[in-house]
Amino acid sequence: MYSRSQGFEILSDARHNKSVAFSRQERELFNLRGLLPYSSVTQDVQVKRIMDGLKRKSSDIEKYLLLSLLHDRNERLFYRVVTEYVEEVMPIIYTPTVGQACKEFSNNFKRTRGFYITPEDKGEIRKILDNWPEDYVKVIVVTDGERILGLGDLGANGMGIPIGKLELYCACAGIHPYECLPVMLDVGTNNQELLDDILYLGYPFNRIKGEEYFELVDEFVMAIQEKYPKALIQFEDFLTPNAYALLNKYKDKVLCFNDDIQGTAAVALSGVYASTRITNVAFKDLKVMFLGAGSAATGIADLMVAAYMKEGLTKKQAESQLWFVDVNGLVVESRDDLMEHNLPYAHLHPQMSFEEAIDDIQPHILIGATGVAGTFTQTVIEKMTKYNERPVIFALSNPTSKAECTAEQAYEWSNGKAVFASGSPFAPVNYNGTEYRPGQGNNAYVFPGIGLGAIISNAKNIPDELFLEAAKTLSEQVTEDDINAGALYPKLSEIRNHSLEIAIRVADAAFELKIAKGHKPHNLRKFVKDYMFDPKY
Repeated sequence: MYSRSQGFEILSDARHNKSVAFSRQERELFNLRGLLPYSSVTQDVQVKRIMDGLKRKSSDIEKYLLLSLLHDRNERLFYRVVTEYVEEVMPIIYTPTVGQACKEFSNNFKRTRGFYITPEDKGEIRKILDNWPEDYVKVIVVTDGERILGLGDLGANGMGIPIGKLELYCACAGIHPYECLPVMLDVGTNNQELLDDILYLGYPFNRIKGEEYFELVDEFVMAIQEKYPKALIQFEDFLTPNAYALLNKYKDKVLCFNDDIQGTAAVALSGVYASTRITNVAFKDLKVMFLGAGSAATGIADLMVAAYMKEGLTKKQAESQLWFVDVNGLVVESRDDLMEHNLPYAHLHPQMSFEEAIDDIQPHILIGATGVAGTFTQTVIEKMTKYNERPVIFALSNPTSKAECTAEQAYEWSNGKAVFASGSPFAPVNYNGTEYRPGQGNNAYVFPGIGLGAIISNAKNIPDELFLEAAKTLSEQVTEDDINAGALYPKLSEIRNHSLEIAIRVADAAFELKIAKGHKPHNLRKFVKDYMFDPKY
C-alpha cells in the first residue's frame, strides 16, 4: 500500500503511471482518489487520444516533442503507441525527424533520460555509473556526437540518437526499458555554432582527441564490464576513423558492435539478397559499386565479402566484385590518399570519375552512403538502366534530405525499371499506372533482433556470422507481395515478428558457434517470446 505522498508520486513515475487508466480499485489502493478526473478509461482509449493529438500537430518536430513528453510521463502507453503504429511513429521518433530533434536538443531539454560522461569524469567513470538507478542494464547505446546522421558534429545534442535507438530496441524487439542505457561521451565539440550558443548544454570546449580520447573511451568500456558485465555496447555515430579503431579494439574482447558499420551492413546485405529475386542475377555474380567510402559503405562491403565467401568465392575474388568511388574518384591502387579500411577495395585499375566507372565496370547494384543529396543524378540512373534490365539503387543516406536521390526520381529516370531502397522512408510512388513501394533499409530491421539474440544467449561477442544470420533471416521475411511491389524489405508493421525471428536465429547461431555463456533453452522460441516486453497494461 502506497502512502499518500507515494500515491501522488506514482503519477510522476513514467514506469508505473497509468494516468486516467487507473481503475476505481487501483485509485483506492494507491491513494489516488481525488488526484485524477472522474472517468477511468482503457489504454486503448488513451492510444486513440494520443494518435488524435499527433494528427493535430502541424510539424514532425512537434509530434516528436509530444511523444517525448508522453515517454516522460507514461512509459507503457508510449511503447504501446509505438508498437501498434510503428509505420507512422518510427519516422517521428527516429529518422528522419530525430535529426532535427538532435539539432534542437539543448533548446528542448526537459528531463534527463540518459548518462553523460565528460573528460572531467576521467578516473571516476565506474564510480559515477553507480548514480544510474538500474542494476540490470542489458543494452547500452553510446555516441560521442561527432557524426550524427548526415548532420556532422552535434556534440552533446547527439544524445537524441542513443535515446531513439533504445526506444526502438524496446518497441521493435521487446527489450525491457529499464534494461536500456543511453550514453553520451561528451568529449566536446568542434562545432563553433554550438560553442557560441548560450543554450548549448554540452561540455563547452573543443573535442579532446588522440590518446586522451581513447583513454576515456577505454575507461568507459572497462567500467561497463565491471558494472554491467552482461551488457551489449552499441557504438553509434562515431567519426569513421574512430569508429573502426574502437570496433577493431573491442569486437573480440567484449559484447559490442557498431551499428553504422555492422548494422547498416546487415540490413543492406538483406536487401541485396532480396533483390536477386527480382533481377534473377545470382548473388555470387553481383558486381556492386559504392558511392561513398566511409564506415557505412565499407562495413557493407566487408560483410558482403563474408557472404560471397559462404557462396564459395575466395576473399580476393569477393573483394574484386566490390568497387568504391569517393570524392576523389574511383578507389584504385595508385591513389595515396586512402584510409586503411579502403585498401582491400583499391583495385589495380585506371583512375576515373563516378560516371566513367559506371560505364567501365557496369555494376548490377549502386549503393549510396555519401550524406550528400542529389549525387545519384539522372545521368547516373540512366547509365545503370542502360546496363541492367532491373538496376538496383540503394540511396541509404539519412535523413531524407540527404538521400542520394528520391524514390520518384529513381523510378522516373529508369522508366519504372529501378529496384529502389533508401535509408529514410519514402511514400509509395505511382509511375505510369503502376504503384511502387520503396523499401526502407532501416537498421531498425536488424539491430534490435541482433541485440535480443545476443542477450538471450549471453554471447561473448558478435562475429560476422551473426550479422549474416540476421541479414539472411530478414531477407526471408520479404513476401512475394513485397517483391511484386518492388520492395526489398518487409512491412514495418510486422517488425516485432521480424525481430523475433532474427533473435532466435542469432541466439541459435551463438550456441552453435559456442560463443554463448548460457545454456540453450529447451524451447528457444518460447523463451525469447516470453522474455519480450509487452507494453499493454
